[in-house]
Amino acid sequence: MTLKPEMIRDAASRLHEAEKTRTQIRQLSIQHPDMTLDDAYAIQQAWVGLKIKEGRIARGHKIGLTSRAMQSALNIDTPDSGVLLDDMFFDDSSTIPTGRFIACRVEAELAFVLKHRLRGPNCTIFDVLDATAYVVPALEILDTRIERIDAATKATRKIVDTVADNAANAGIVIGGRPFRPLDTDLRWVGALCYRNGVLEETGLAAGVLNHPATGVAWLANKIAATGHALEANQVVLAGSFIRAIEARKGDTFHADYGPFGTVSCYFG
Repeated sequence: MTLKPEMIRDAASRLHEAEKTRTQIRQLSIQHPDMTLDDAYAIQQAWVGLKIKEGRIARGHKIGLTSRAMQSALNIDTPDSGVLLDDMFFDDSSTIPTGRFIACRVEAELAFVLKHRLRGPNCTIFDVLDATAYVVPALEILDTRIERIDAATKATRKIVDTVADNAANAGIVIGGRPFRPLDTDLRWVGALCYRNGVLEETGLAAGVLNHPATGVAWLANKIAATGHALEANQVVLAGSFIRAIEARKGDTFHADYGPFGTVSCYFG
């Protein structure tokens, strides 16, 4: 880590204020050009700590940057992760309060609901499948508290900015039909994602590291280094297998997962 504790606390505080005021802050990577991924996760942890002090409850995790296309675009070879809090969960067909967010986007994913504790190191996809109670279709709502493009330098935000920004996580909509992880080949679960009745994106869950359980195993192994584990009853968003779609006030999203049902939401 390159950042001092006071720098980490300051960054977390500014992200917290940005979310509350719906005003993006400048990229942290510009202020701290030597910032590392460890620094970014420390900022994320400090920010989540502020939310928990205000009464929020951690209910799971999200995994991002799981596709080869996104990793190549950012010149990285590893996913990232964020924390799911209780106020991020929305029911199927919910009206999403657009005024709560800054610049929403939507992705189609699979959510793993755990029945057993999942701890690394050496966690495999077989351990994930064994520890999962069921898998369910989901939409992830992304938001950006950090500017994507810097007005002065035109620099795009880096992976450390995204990680510090809780991996751009803002919400999750769960719907469709829950199913047990061994009832089907998860690689072939697909989604047709519509915005206002227009098909915008399609994809297969194999786009997530060849198997969506791979990301869950990666996360269990990553957090084991800090003495943590994925806990029973937690929800883990395994990663998107479509391009993120911009969401505007008045938009309706509908994701058709075929035999596994549908999940939808309206941005009001």
